[in-house]
Amino acid sequence: MKTISVTLFAVGVASAAIAVAPSSTLFENDQVKAVCALEKVHVKGKAHEHKTNRVMVYLQPGRQRFEFTDGRKPATFEYKAGEVKWSPPEGMHAPEVISDQPFNIVEVELKKPGTGKKITTKLDPVKVAPKNYKVELENDQVRVIRGHMAPHESVPMHEHTLNRVTVFLTDQNILSTAQDGKTQTAVHKAGEATWGAPNTHKEQNMSDKPFEVIIVEVKD
Repeated sequence: MKTISVTLFAVGVASAAIAVAPSSTLFENDQVKAVCALEKVHVKGKAHEHKTNRVMVYLQPGRQRFEFTDGRKPATFEYKAGEVKWSPPEGMHAPEVISDQPFNIVEVELKKPGTGKKITTKLDPVKVAPKNYKVELENDQVRVIRGHMAPHESVPMHEHTLNRVTVFLTDQNILSTAQDGKTQTAVHKAGEATWGAPNTHKEQNMSDKPFEVIIVEVKD
């Protein structure tokens, strides 16, 4: 499986301000399970393994040390607020946060192998609004986009052709206008995640603050 990973935005426009939350399952369906994991400071986790590929969205900064049960040397990783990583199964491991503050990870567990589907619509958001939508990583299972809008900025009509998980790195107050002219306002808090179906719309940030979001498109 080929993975393309590029950093195209300065991550974490306002995501460092997201309050740390308890662990919880955000939602689950036949394609994904979205979990908010709380990583506590200096608490060594029990050895465990993840059997599916995951997309990891780090809501706050942190450092974590991993010990492995298969003889591999321990490894230390550092994360930025708003950072996105691809996480394949890696065998049994025991993590421990070694930074000074706890942090949350929104983990998107992928239940299906993926079709490798290509995005061909002329209204692909990364084509019609490249200043606002950038591909963070892409492989046979997902395409992950980072979206950003300045205060009161608008983006033109664009199409989401795949089901998707949306992880909010800032509060959302977006006015969405469909092709038929119908409008609706979407409001969410930083740290929330939602499931969305394909749709076509244009959007305007109604807030006085920048808006940043991670969109995990699922190639089912």
